[in-house]
Amino acid sequence: MSLFVKFWGTRGSIPTPGPRTERYGGNTPCIEIRADDQIIICDGGTGLRELGLDLLRRCGKQPLTLHLFFSHPHWDHIQGFPFFVPAYLPANTLHVYGASKQDRTIHDLLSGQMESVYFPVNFGELGSRLITNDLDTTAMVGNVRVTAFRQTHPGDSLGFAFEHDGRKIVYSTDHEHDLLLPDPSLAGKHPGELRPIPEEMIEFARDADLLIADGQYTDSEYQKKIGWGHPRATTVVDFAVRAGAKQLALFHHDPMHSDAEVDTIVALCNSRAKALGSKLVVFGAREGIELKL
Repeated sequence: MSLFVKFWGTRGSIPTPGPRTERYGGNTPCIEIRADDQIIICDGGTGLRELGLDLLRRCGKQPLTLHLFFSHPHWDHIQGFPFFVPAYLPANTLHVYGASKQDRTIHDLLSGQMESVYFPVNFGELGSRLITNDLDTTAMVGNVRVTAFRQTHPGDSLGFAFEHDGRKIVYSTDHEHDLLLPDPSLAGKHPGELRPIPEEMIEFARDADLLIADGQYTDSEYQKKIGWGHPRATTVVDFAVRAGAKQLALFHHDPMHSDAEVDTIVALCNSRAKALGSKLVVFGAREGIELKL
């Protein structure tokens, strides 16, 4: 059976509506994965609102069982949850997965933004059955095996690998690969040489049919953003090549980048993959695009 992936939000940090971003989109992170009758959602940025409305159009009054995986609770990854209409309907069941932060569970982190001082509807008014799960290693969603991997980001984040019937999707956003390199300040003086990505990260993404990865910065931008939690797009290319991924979707586009600037980054990344002798296909994740794997 095939895996289907649809992008509902691809922008990082803050929503950026407007003519400069209309092609790649301005909603913050949210993707949908479908396998058999399972619906899996990665992150709950503002793209989650549109996904929720589409699910109601698609499924009508049919009860929904949804599986939501949160990479981390920074605002751009959870801010769409209070506007996710399926969460308010009693017939629906939401399985929510994430990692605890100190003594705070994913339930606490989601409900916190719905306290009355921030939002007019209390978390307790959600009508759906909400089941929270602290995920540190693996889980099964129907016939989909989900593996979590801890990443390098302020406050930490999780990456996820979804495997089903011989197909593999890896979702790895908000992971500053460059901090794991011997010298994160280097901008890649030797474009024909692969950067030394840690072996455990390579194994996590090994042979992915699709790697969705944060590629927020150019080489020059990164020099001023070291430690901010996001990598150079060219480093992500090296990661994908080392892992043997077939396709790389550059994700978490910088809010300052226009569509034209994202195009330039994608072109540079394809050139780097070619210089490395790889057949890797690199493209920019774009709202509304659906892929069949």
